Amino acid sequence: MHAHLGDQVVVGGPTVGKPGRDGEVVGLHHDDGTPPYDIRWSDTGRVTLYFPGPDAHVRHVGDAEGKPADRQTQRRPHTPPK
Repeated sequence: MHAHLGDQVVVGGPTVGKPGRDGEVVGLHHDDGTPPYDIRWSDTGRVTLYFPGPDAHVRHVGDAEGKPADRQTQRRPHTPPK
């Protein structure tokens, strides 16, 4: 799994009929875009350190034609949770 800043992480629900979650990748800890990620969750607005499981996938943000946007992977320095 690889992500860039601004991509969306989508996680399946815990059981059938339960909604999943999604959030925006706001921080990377590795230059190659591999996990873990800092995610701003759309349902709470909180930013957490996230290690994706098998039920997660990355939705890459693209341009108007659906092609991946031309952007660089930026690394965000780790800050411990408060």
